[in-house]
Amino acid sequence: MRNALGTVDSVLLLGGRSEIGLAIVERLVRAGTRKVVLASRPEGADAGANPAAPNRREDAVARLRKLGADVLPLDFDATRPETHGPVIDAAVEFAGDLDVVIAAFGVLGDQARYEADPVAAAESITVNLAGHVSAGLFAARRLREQRHGTLIVLSSMAGVRVRRANFVYGAAKAGLDGFAQGLGDSLHDSGARVMIVRPGFVIGRMTAHLPTGPMPTTPDAVAKAVVEGLREGRRVVWAPPALRLASLALRALPQTVWRRLKR
Repeated sequence: MRNALGTVDSVLLLGGRSEIGLAIVERLVRAGTRKVVLASRPEGADAGANPAAPNRREDAVARLRKLGADVLPLDFDATRPETHGPVIDAAVEFAGDLDVVIAAFGVLGDQARYEADPVAAAESITVNLAGHVSAGLFAARRLREQRHGTLIVLSSMAGVRVRRANFVYGAAKAGLDGFAQGLGDSLHDSGARVMIVRPGFVIGRMTAHLPTGPMPTTPDAVAKAVVEGLREGRRVVWAPPALRLASLALRALPQTVWRRLKR
């Protein structure tokens, strides 16, 4: 539970190697959070992983401990919903009540590959949408039971109106955004809540191979907006804030214009 000064005491990050997720956690720890659970796929679990690559989860654990947090790393697989409840249970056993749960896992993938390999497309939907449904419902159940806490869901500007250039990813994000809105409504008057985060193009590992999109942002800038939104009790956070107005313009574009957009 938040202490007398309003500081978040505990946080669970689902997607413990996410750049945005870790940036949020680090800001919270610098502000006073002392119990952190990093739940992610084990390092090297991804197909084709380089065994010589740095262990990002171990690095994150070490960095957060150096900042004064008590950190528990857990294995978490978005594609195995039967394991999501036990992950939440393990986080609660370690941290007690969960003040903040951050759902930050996902894959970007490649639209051309998905069109060539529909199975890969379906697998990405499993991670980007189905995994969030399971993990989100398990997390919401716990927050409802304890009658406080915030589930932060990393949605995307890509889900506001799905573009042909990345429609598999965008469709999953559109579904996730709708799920998060409904889940938030279901928690009304429970003491718990959902905060939806809609970043634009985030410059980072996931997008390093792509040309920079309009109104780009960074993981740290998104994290700053999220922590401010958490403090102010916002339901939706746009990062950068100008995206909110841009989204209105995008929704108003005629379909004949929209389908010609290349990016």
